[in-house]
Amino acid sequence: MSKTIQTIAIGFVVAAGATVSASAETWDMPMAYPATNFQSETGAKFAECVTLGTGGVLEIQTHANGSLYSGAEIKRAIQTGQVNIGERLLSGNQNENALFGFDSIPFLATSFADSEKLWEAAKGPLSELLESQNLHLLYSVPWPSQGLYFNREVNSLADVKGLKFRSYNTASARMAELAGMLPVQIEAAELSQAFATGVAEGMVSSGSTGYDSKVWESLSHYYAVDAWLPRNYVMVNKDAWNGLDSATQGILNGCASLAEYAGDWRSIQYNEFTVGELAKNGMTTGPASPELAAELAKIGETMTAEWLETAGDEGKKIVEAFKASK
Repeated sequence: MSKTIQTIAIGFVVAAGATVSASAETWDMPMAYPATNFQSETGAKFAECVTLGTGGVLEIQTHANGSLYSGAEIKRAIQTGQVNIGERLLSGNQNENALFGFDSIPFLATSFADSEKLWEAAKGPLSELLESQNLHLLYSVPWPSQGLYFNREVNSLADVKGLKFRSYNTASARMAELAGMLPVQIEAAELSQAFATGVAEGMVSSGSTGYDSKVWESLSHYYAVDAWLPRNYVMVNKDAWNGLDSATQGILNGCASLAEYAGDWRSIQYNEFTVGELAKNGMTTGPASPELAAELAKIGETMTAEWLETAGDEGKKIVEAFKASK
Protein backbone atom coordinates (compact mmCIF):
# COMPACT_ATOMS: atom_id res chain seq x y z
CA MET A 1 0.00 0.00 0.00
CA SER A 2 2.83 2.46 0.84
CA LYS A 3 4.42 2.09 -2.63
CA THR A 4 1.01 2.50 -4.24
CA ILE A 5 0.38 5.69 -2.29
CA GLN A 6 3.79 7.05 -3.17
CA THR A 7 3.30 6.36 -6.87
CA ILE A 8 -0.16 7.92 -6.96
CA ALA A 9 0.89 10.89 -4.84
CA ILE A 10 3.77 11.68 -7.20
CA GLY A 11 1.35 11.32 -10.10
CA PHE A 12 -0.86 13.97 -8.52
CA VAL A 13 2.04 16.40 -8.47
CA VAL A 14 2.88 15.79 -12.11
CA ALA A 15 -0.76 16.06 -13.15
CA ALA A 16 -1.14 19.33 -11.26
CA GLY A 17 1.32 20.95 -13.65
CA ALA A 18 2.45 23.42 -11.02
CA THR A 19 4.72 23.54 -8.01
CA VAL A 20 3.32 23.95 -4.53
CA SER A 21 4.18 26.85 -2.27
CA ALA A 22 7.84 26.94 -1.27
CA SER A 23 7.14 27.67 2.41
CA ALA A 24 6.84 24.35 4.25
CA GLU A 25 4.28 23.89 7.00
CA THR A 26 2.98 21.14 9.27
CA TRP A 27 -0.66 20.40 10.02
CA ASP A 28 -1.61 18.44 13.13
CA MET A 29 -4.52 16.04 12.53
CA PRO A 30 -6.38 14.88 15.67
CA MET A 31 -8.25 11.57 15.51
CA ALA A 32 -10.40 9.94 18.20
CA TYR A 33 -9.66 6.24 17.74
CA PRO A 34 -6.62 4.03 18.52
CA ALA A 35 -3.74 4.11 16.06
CA THR A 36 -4.35 0.44 15.20
CA ASN A 37 -7.99 1.08 14.24
CA PHE A 38 -8.62 0.94 10.48
CA GLN A 39 -10.01 4.50 10.48
CA SER A 40 -6.82 5.81 12.08
CA GLU A 41 -4.65 3.71 9.77
CA THR A 42 -6.52 5.12 6.77
CA GLY A 43 -5.96 8.64 8.09
CA ALA A 44 -2.27 7.94 8.61
CA LYS A 45 -1.91 6.73 5.01
CA PHE A 46 -3.77 9.81 3.81
CA ALA A 47 -1.33 12.01 5.75
CA GLU A 48 1.61 10.10 4.26
CA CYS A 49 0.15 10.54 0.79
CA VAL A 50 -0.13 14.32 1.23
CA THR A 51 3.36 14.64 2.67
CA LEU A 52 4.84 12.59 -0.17
CA GLY A 53 2.73 14.28 -2.83
CA THR A 54 3.79 17.77 -1.81
CA GLY A 55 7.42 16.77 -1.38
CA GLY A 56 7.17 17.62 2.31
CA VAL A 57 6.01 21.18 1.67
CA LEU A 58 2.81 20.28 3.51
CA GLU A 59 3.34 17.65 6.19
CA ILE A 60 0.37 16.19 8.05
CA GLN A 61 1.00 14.57 11.42
CA THR A 62 -1.78 12.40 12.86
CA HIS A 63 -2.56 12.19 16.59
CA ALA A 64 -4.67 9.09 17.31
CA ASN A 65 -6.74 7.97 20.31
CA GLY A 66 -7.83 11.45 21.36
CA SER A 67 -4.26 12.32 22.34
CA LEU A 68 -4.47 15.89 20.99
CA TYR A 69 -8.21 16.56 21.32
CA SER A 70 -10.98 14.25 22.46
CA GLY A 71 -13.51 13.16 19.87
CA ALA A 72 -16.06 15.65 21.16
CA GLU A 73 -13.56 18.52 20.79
CA ILE A 74 -12.20 17.80 17.31
CA LYS A 75 -14.84 19.45 15.12
CA ARG A 76 -14.76 22.68 17.12
CA ALA A 77 -10.95 22.70 17.08
CA ILE A 78 -10.96 22.57 13.26
CA GLN A 79 -13.70 25.20 12.93
CA THR A 80 -11.84 27.69 15.12
CA GLY A 81 -8.44 27.08 13.55
CA GLN A 82 -6.83 25.47 16.60
CA VAL A 83 -5.87 22.77 14.10
CA ASN A 84 -6.22 22.86 10.32
CA ILE A 85 -7.45 19.31 9.77
CA GLY A 86 -9.00 16.46 11.73
CA GLU A 87 -11.33 13.48 11.73
CA ARG A 88 -14.69 13.33 13.47
CA LEU A 89 -17.76 11.13 13.75
CA LEU A 90 -20.23 13.86 12.75
CA SER A 91 -23.25 12.03 14.15
CA GLY A 92 -21.76 12.94 17.52
CA ASN A 93 -22.72 16.52 16.64
CA GLN A 94 -26.32 15.78 15.66
CA ASN A 95 -27.53 18.08 18.44
CA GLU A 96 -26.20 20.96 16.27
CA ASN A 97 -28.04 19.90 13.13
CA ALA A 98 -30.08 16.77 12.40
CA LEU A 99 -28.32 16.31 9.03
CA PHE A 100 -25.18 15.25 10.89
CA GLY A 101 -27.08 12.11 11.90
CA PHE A 102 -28.27 10.99 8.47
CA ASP A 103 -25.92 7.99 8.65
CA SER A 104 -27.37 6.79 11.98
CA ILE A 105 -31.04 6.41 11.08
CA PRO A 106 -31.79 2.95 12.49
CA PHE A 107 -32.29 0.14 9.97
CA LEU A 108 -32.35 2.46 6.93
CA ALA A 109 -28.98 1.60 5.35
CA THR A 110 -27.73 -1.61 6.91
CA SER A 111 -25.18 -2.85 4.34
CA PHE A 112 -22.03 -1.36 2.84
CA ALA A 113 -23.74 -1.05 -0.54
CA ASP A 114 -26.70 0.81 0.94
CA SER A 115 -24.41 2.97 3.06
CA GLU A 116 -22.65 4.11 -0.10
CA LYS A 117 -25.97 5.01 -1.74
CA LEU A 118 -27.08 6.95 1.32
CA TRP A 119 -23.75 8.78 1.36
CA GLU A 120 -24.16 9.81 -2.28
CA ALA A 121 -27.62 11.18 -1.47
CA ALA A 122 -26.36 13.16 1.53
CA LYS A 123 -22.92 14.30 0.37
CA GLY A 124 -24.05 17.53 -1.30
CA PRO A 125 -26.26 18.88 1.52
CA LEU A 126 -23.74 17.82 4.16
CA SER A 127 -20.85 19.52 2.34
CA GLU A 128 -22.87 22.73 2.09
CA LEU A 129 -23.67 22.61 5.80
CA LEU A 130 -20.01 22.13 6.69
CA GLU A 131 -18.95 24.99 4.39
CA SER A 132 -21.34 27.26 6.31
CA GLN A 133 -19.48 26.28 9.49
CA ASN A 134 -16.03 27.14 8.12
CA LEU A 135 -15.25 23.51 7.28
CA HIS A 136 -14.29 21.85 4.00
CA LEU A 137 -15.05 18.12 3.65
CA LEU A 138 -12.29 15.94 2.20
CA TYR A 139 -13.44 12.34 2.56
CA SER A 140 -15.61 9.97 4.55
CA VAL A 141 -15.28 6.29 5.51
CA PRO A 142 -18.07 4.11 6.96
CA TRP A 143 -17.78 1.98 10.04
CA PRO A 144 -19.04 -1.59 9.78
CA SER A 145 -22.68 -2.14 10.67
CA GLN A 146 -23.45 -1.60 14.34
CA GLY A 147 -24.23 -4.52 16.62
CA LEU A 148 -25.29 -4.76 20.27
CA TYR A 149 -22.87 -5.67 23.06
CA PHE A 150 -23.99 -6.72 26.55
CA ASN A 151 -22.58 -8.21 29.71
CA ARG A 152 -25.37 -10.80 29.73
CA GLU A 153 -27.58 -12.88 27.45
CA VAL A 154 -30.38 -10.74 26.05
CA ASN A 155 -33.49 -12.17 24.42
CA SER A 156 -35.81 -9.18 24.78
CA LEU A 157 -35.69 -5.58 25.96
CA ALA A 158 -37.01 -6.70 29.34
CA ASP A 159 -33.55 -8.21 29.91
CA VAL A 160 -31.82 -4.82 29.65
CA LYS A 161 -34.18 -2.53 31.53
CA GLY A 162 -32.09 -0.08 33.58
CA LEU A 163 -28.81 -1.25 32.03
CA LYS A 164 -26.09 1.43 31.67
CA PHE A 165 -25.59 1.79 27.93
CA ARG A 166 -22.64 3.56 26.34
CA SER A 167 -23.74 6.22 23.86
CA TYR A 168 -21.57 8.06 21.33
CA ASN A 169 -24.17 10.07 19.41
CA THR A 170 -27.81 11.15 19.51
CA ALA A 171 -29.04 7.96 17.86
CA SER A 172 -27.32 5.59 20.30
CA ALA A 173 -28.56 7.62 23.27
CA ARG A 174 -32.13 7.70 21.96
CA MET A 175 -32.05 3.97 21.25
CA ALA A 176 -31.03 3.38 24.87
CA GLU A 177 -33.87 5.55 26.16
CA LEU A 178 -36.51 3.85 24.02
CA ALA A 179 -35.22 0.45 25.12
CA GLY A 180 -35.48 1.37 28.80
CA MET A 181 -31.71 1.61 29.30
CA LEU A 182 -29.66 4.46 30.77
CA PRO A 183 -27.41 6.22 28.18
CA VAL A 184 -23.91 7.16 29.31
CA GLN A 185 -21.76 9.31 26.99
CA ILE A 186 -18.33 7.68 26.64
CA GLU A 187 -15.62 8.36 24.06
CA ALA A 188 -13.86 5.46 22.35
CA ALA A 189 -10.58 6.08 24.17
CA GLU A 190 -12.34 5.51 27.52
CA LEU A 191 -14.28 2.35 26.65
CA SER A 192 -12.09 -0.31 28.25
CA GLN A 193 -12.05 1.45 31.60
CA ALA A 194 -15.77 2.21 31.47
CA PHE A 195 -16.70 -1.45 31.00
CA ALA A 196 -14.12 -2.69 33.50
CA THR A 197 -15.45 -0.40 36.22
CA GLY A 198 -19.14 -0.91 35.46
CA VAL A 199 -19.73 2.64 34.28
CA ALA A 200 -21.25 1.00 31.18
CA GLU A 201 -22.68 -2.50 30.71
CA GLY A 202 -23.51 -2.50 27.02
CA MET A 203 -23.27 -0.53 23.78
CA VAL A 204 -24.17 -0.41 20.13
CA SER A 205 -21.03 -0.37 17.99
CA SER A 206 -19.10 -2.19 15.30
CA GLY A 207 -16.98 -5.28 15.74
CA SER A 208 -14.04 -2.98 15.12
CA THR A 209 -14.60 -0.90 18.25
CA GLY A 210 -15.20 -3.98 20.34
CA TYR A 211 -12.00 -5.58 19.11
CA ASP A 212 -9.91 -2.45 19.60
CA SER A 213 -11.12 -2.12 23.20
CA LYS A 214 -10.90 -5.85 24.03
CA VAL A 215 -14.44 -5.74 25.35
CA TRP A 216 -14.43 -9.51 25.92
CA GLU A 217 -12.60 -8.72 29.16
CA SER A 218 -15.88 -7.28 30.51
CA LEU A 219 -18.72 -8.14 28.12
CA SER A 220 -20.02 -11.55 27.09
CA HIS A 221 -22.49 -11.20 24.18
CA TYR A 222 -22.52 -9.57 20.74
CA TYR A 223 -25.66 -9.48 18.59
CA ALA A 224 -25.32 -8.62 14.88
CA VAL A 225 -28.44 -6.49 14.47
CA ASP A 226 -27.13 -4.30 11.57
CA ALA A 227 -28.51 -1.10 13.10
CA TRP A 228 -26.66 1.43 10.91
CA LEU A 229 -23.23 2.25 9.46
CA PRO A 230 -22.02 5.57 10.91
CA ARG A 231 -19.26 7.40 9.11
CA ASN A 232 -16.08 9.23 10.05
CA TYR A 233 -15.24 12.44 8.18
CA VAL A 234 -11.93 14.18 7.52
CA MET A 235 -12.38 17.95 7.37
CA VAL A 236 -10.18 20.98 6.83
CA ASN A 237 -10.59 24.47 8.26
CA LYS A 238 -12.06 26.42 5.33
CA ASP A 239 -9.75 29.40 5.75
CA ALA A 240 -6.73 27.07 5.76
CA TRP A 241 -8.10 25.30 2.67
CA ASN A 242 -8.59 28.57 0.80
CA GLY A 243 -5.04 29.54 1.71
CA LEU A 244 -3.60 26.60 -0.24
CA ASP A 245 -2.63 26.96 -3.89
CA SER A 246 -4.53 24.94 -6.47
CA ALA A 247 -1.76 22.35 -6.87
CA THR A 248 -1.74 21.55 -3.15
CA GLN A 249 -5.53 21.41 -3.07
CA GLY A 250 -5.40 18.96 -5.96
CA ILE A 251 -2.99 16.73 -4.07
CA LEU A 252 -5.19 16.74 -0.96
CA ASN A 253 -8.26 15.91 -3.06
CA GLY A 254 -6.44 13.08 -4.82
CA CYS A 255 -5.16 11.61 -1.57
CA ALA A 256 -8.65 11.98 -0.09
CA SER A 257 -10.19 10.00 -2.96
CA LEU A 258 -7.62 7.26 -2.47
CA ALA A 259 -8.24 7.25 1.30
CA GLU A 260 -12.00 6.95 0.87
CA TYR A 261 -11.61 4.02 -1.51
CA ALA A 262 -9.06 2.27 0.71
CA GLY A 263 -11.08 3.02 3.85
CA ASP A 264 -14.22 1.44 2.39
CA TRP A 265 -12.29 -1.70 1.59
CA ARG A 266 -10.62 -1.82 4.99
CA SER A 267 -13.97 -1.44 6.72
CA ILE A 268 -15.40 -4.45 4.88
CA GLN A 269 -12.32 -6.57 5.59
CA TYR A 270 -12.00 -5.43 9.20
CA ASN A 271 -15.63 -6.23 9.97
CA GLU A 272 -15.20 -9.89 9.08
CA PHE A 273 -11.96 -10.13 11.04
CA THR A 274 -13.06 -8.34 14.21
CA VAL A 275 -16.39 -10.11 14.71
CA GLY A 276 -14.48 -13.38 14.33
CA GLU A 277 -11.99 -12.23 16.94
CA LEU A 278 -14.78 -11.46 19.41
CA ALA A 279 -15.86 -15.10 19.19
CA LYS A 280 -12.28 -16.39 19.41
CA ASN A 281 -11.84 -14.46 22.64
CA GLY A 282 -14.85 -16.07 24.28
CA MET A 283 -17.81 -13.86 23.39
CA THR A 284 -21.10 -15.36 22.28
CA THR A 285 -21.87 -13.89 18.84
CA GLY A 286 -24.87 -14.26 16.58
CA PRO A 287 -28.17 -12.70 15.48
CA ALA A 288 -30.75 -11.23 17.83
CA SER A 289 -33.70 -13.36 18.90
CA PRO A 290 -36.92 -12.85 16.90
CA GLU A 291 -38.49 -11.06 19.88
CA LEU A 292 -35.56 -8.68 20.32
CA ALA A 293 -35.35 -8.04 16.56
CA ALA A 294 -39.05 -7.13 16.45
CA GLU A 295 -38.69 -4.77 19.41
CA LEU A 296 -35.69 -3.09 17.82
CA ALA A 297 -37.59 -2.67 14.53
CA LYS A 298 -40.31 -0.73 16.36
CA ILE A 299 -37.65 1.49 17.95
CA GLY A 300 -36.22 2.05 14.48
CA GLU A 301 -39.60 3.18 13.15
CA THR A 302 -39.98 5.65 16.00
CA MET A 303 -36.47 7.05 15.58
CA THR A 304 -36.82 7.37 11.80
CA ALA A 305 -40.01 9.39 12.20
CA GLU A 306 -38.36 11.59 14.82
CA TRP A 307 -35.32 12.24 12.62
CA LEU A 308 -37.39 13.11 9.57
CA GLU A 309 -39.43 15.57 11.60
CA THR A 310 -36.30 17.24 12.97
CA ALA A 311 -34.36 17.22 9.68
CA GLY A 312 -37.21 18.80 7.74
CA ASP A 313 -37.37 18.97 3.95
CA GLU A 314 -33.60 18.54 3.49
CA GLY A 315 -33.66 15.30 5.45
CA LYS A 316 -36.69 14.02 3.57
CA LYS A 317 -34.95 14.68 0.25
CA ILE A 318 -31.94 12.65 1.37
CA VAL A 319 -34.05 9.67 2.42
CA GLU A 320 -36.19 9.86 -0.74
CA ALA A 321 -33.10 10.05 -2.97
CA PHE A 322 -31.59 7.08 -1.17
CA LYS A 323 -34.72 4.96 -1.53
CA ALA A 324 -35.00 5.91 -5.20
CA SER A 325 -31.44 4.66 -5.78
CA LYS A 326 -32.17 1.16 -4.49
